[in-house]
Amino acid sequence: MSNMSARGGKKTALIFTIILLPLDFLMLIFASLTAYSLRVGSFVTEIRPVIYTLQFSEYLFYSILVSLIWLFIFAFAGLYKIERRKFNDEFVKIILACSTGILAIIVAIFLKRELFSSRFIILAAWGLSILYVTLGRLIISQIQKSLLKKGIGARKIVIIGNDKNTKIIGEEIKNHAKLGYQIIKTFPSYNETIKTELLKLISQGQLDEIVQADPNLDRQATSDLIDFTEAHHITFKFTADIYRTKTSRLEIDTLAGLPIFEIAKTKLEGWGRIYKRIFDIITALILIIIFSPILIITAIAVKLNSRGPIIYKNIRVGQDGKEFNLFKFRSMYYEFSTGVGNPEQQQKALAMEKELIAKQNVREGALYKIKNDPRITKVGKFTRKWSIDELPQFFNVLFGQISLVGPRPHQPREVAKYTQSQLRTLDIKPGVTGLAQISGRSDLDFDEEAKLDIYYIENWSLWLDIIILLRTPKVVLSPKREAL
Repeated sequence: MSNMSARGGKKTALIFTIILLPLDFLMLIFASLTAYSLRVGSFVTEIRPVIYTLQFSEYLFYSILVSLIWLFIFAFAGLYKIERRKFNDEFVKIILACSTGILAIIVAIFLKRELFSSRFIILAAWGLSILYVTLGRLIISQIQKSLLKKGIGARKIVIIGNDKNTKIIGEEIKNHAKLGYQIIKTFPSYNETIKTELLKLISQGQLDEIVQADPNLDRQATSDLIDFTEAHHITFKFTADIYRTKTSRLEIDTLAGLPIFEIAKTKLEGWGRIYKRIFDIITALILIIIFSPILIITAIAVKLNSRGPIIYKNIRVGQDGKEFNLFKFRSMYYEFSTGVGNPEQQQKALAMEKELIAKQNVREGALYKIKNDPRITKVGKFTRKWSIDELPQFFNVLFGQISLVGPRPHQPREVAKYTQSQLRTLDIKPGVTGLAQISGRSDLDFDEEAKLDIYYIENWSLWLDIIILLRTPKVVLSPKREAL
């Protein structure tokens, strides 16, 4: 085994983090030089002549000085944390850090008027710094992933648990080496015997993290395990029983001098609701513009493929149990679609659907999923597979019936089967996408889906919405997905 292969995950991660410092510095210098070259190039000078007198040597000096200062801004933004970073989170931090840096430059120019005042260079350097730093980090990320596939640099972990979560996490790590984990051992619980084995692994340098996958582990065992990891400087991670998050939104007041606790429904009240609505309107309009070519092409394809309306309106249950029409591109043959046609046709279509659910349903609980549904058109199979049929829901967002992010909107007959706790998913508007959708799509049973939706409701933030939206395309484009 090579020296690099023998290195632990922490050491390898530290090496790559150290590499990022000079790499970011070079990318920032490269961005500033590219911006300068573009400004003094003939293409730009023919449009607007250079009017400032800053020499290249001075510009280079300022570029080096600014780049060094930006590294400190990057550090404050969390871009040099040793833990492996997810690209979406890192990209947002790069944008914020570079924007903060360019704002500092603008302030400096305002205070020291002897500096050049080229708005082109400032804007170009800002955009190019984001581009170059991102590209540099993508290259490093690909190198890391290549090494991880060979088992180099993976963090060595022990999993504690003996339930469904334990199996799911174990299989996920084994099937996806790029996650950066290597399972050394799995123990059903934690006790003195297992403690001895863990100490042996630590002495051999074979343990970086302990993951408690079973949320129902004995409380004393969990407490002892946390004490053990703290005493030996081992990272401790755990999966939570999401139903226990009912107490995560506690608000405290006093009554007659006594503390009174209230479990708030959601942060989506008052200003939170206003922020989310503004975000929905602006983002939905932008997405409609971006996807307008696909919307037009799909509408034509649906019309040419089979007779019937282009848009399928299906009754769904929204916030507080209010029903509304959810827009989708029609993906079924007209005569089989339950949301179009005359009442007699709808009854026949519903009867056929019930028969198919009884014979070909592959989901458990309140929801259903019909495998190999014969009612779907050729165009419908394609649009469902890639979620193109759901694009008209952006108009539902504009009308205020749903949000971009939220629980999945279900049919009245599905909601009628909800348990009391699952009705909590109706506390807020449903969404085009949501935490459940990016966590497993249709593979999740409804009980797990409801838990994730409730967690989202109780822990909402605008930042969480952004993360979910950024991760949705990756799930939609996943080759493992099937059309519903």
